[in-house]
Amino acid sequence: MRIRLDPWPVDIEGGQLTLDPFDGTLIDIETPRWAAIAARPIPRQLSTVQVVDGKRRMEGRVFVEDDHGNVGTGGFGAYVVGAVSLCPHGSRAAELLDVRAMRVLAHAPALKLDPTSLSPRDPHSGTLLYNPVPTDSADPMAPLHRLQALMLDAEQTLSHGYASLVPTDETDDREALTSLTLQDGTLRRGGATLGGAVVGYVKTMQTQYLSADRVGLLSELKPGERTPILHMKSETGRSTRFTWYVRLSGAAFYQHPMSGIMRLEMYAPPEPDFLPPTVREVANLSGTLLMRLGSHAHKDPRAPQNLIPTAALEQAMGRSMGSADLVTRRIRAHIAGLQGVA
Repeated sequence: MRIRLDPWPVDIEGGQLTLDPFDGTLIDIETPRWAAIAARPIPRQLSTVQVVDGKRRMEGRVFVEDDHGNVGTGGFGAYVVGAVSLCPHGSRAAELLDVRAMRVLAHAPALKLDPTSLSPRDPHSGTLLYNPVPTDSADPMAPLHRLQALMLDAEQTLSHGYASLVPTDETDDREALTSLTLQDGTLRRGGATLGGAVVGYVKTMQTQYLSADRVGLLSELKPGERTPILHMKSETGRSTRFTWYVRLSGAAFYQHPMSGIMRLEMYAPPEPDFLPPTVREVANLSGTLLMRLGSHAHKDPRAPQNLIPTAALEQAMGRSMGSADLVTRRIRAHIAGLQGVA
């Protein structure tokens, strides 16, 4: 009997060992030779890397009756997106960018609601403004899903606003890769039209994309090495990505071989007939860059995949949303005022 530890903390649902099968298609786009590719140096013209992340919080589920007598469920929620800007060559200190929180009152589609303003007793604490946003259904979980979608859309907009452009065919002028964005999680559908050099990095492996004869390469990768780039099409055919795996650190003898592995993805055209040079360039430097940004186990239980800039950004985003307990008191006080309760 062999026993290996899941490297992820035990309170994270699913961990790293629960892998669902992939029913889409994978095609060799870079090379038919399935072997490790060594990391390359970061080019000098790449002067800026942004790490983008988002965070959402449901602050209260509610039952609402509007002024027209319509009744439905809703939820007070907040989301925040932000970015850390850094020099991949270490020539300047990292800085926080655009860490902003938004608040919404997500509600059933039949309701007609006005913005809700929660005023504090102390005017120095600031007013909380919740803008009404309809959901797609009356399902009680719909407000949470709407909040998640708003956060992901905001992440995508922020990510592409910083990044260099990626040519889509051989006739495009090839813009130099001067700015690259790393976005936590998989990329959103529809972002391909924005054209930015945005890399989605997937920290938790939940799907087994590789076939049985290829998955063994992941455990053989040395730190910094990557797999060849693949063209991936989803089961429905609606999403296409360039994807590859990279190892950030070696796995300890007691850990699962997938420890330290991260999957990366960039937008791809529907037909796998062209690999943009920018995508290959990003893949080549990804191992070198991510090893520099990877966290350490004695500081972060999700190391090394939870990048150091991401951990700092999570703290800033938490502060931007404010204390959950104080927000809950505000909501209760607002409801009390509507009902005339002291």
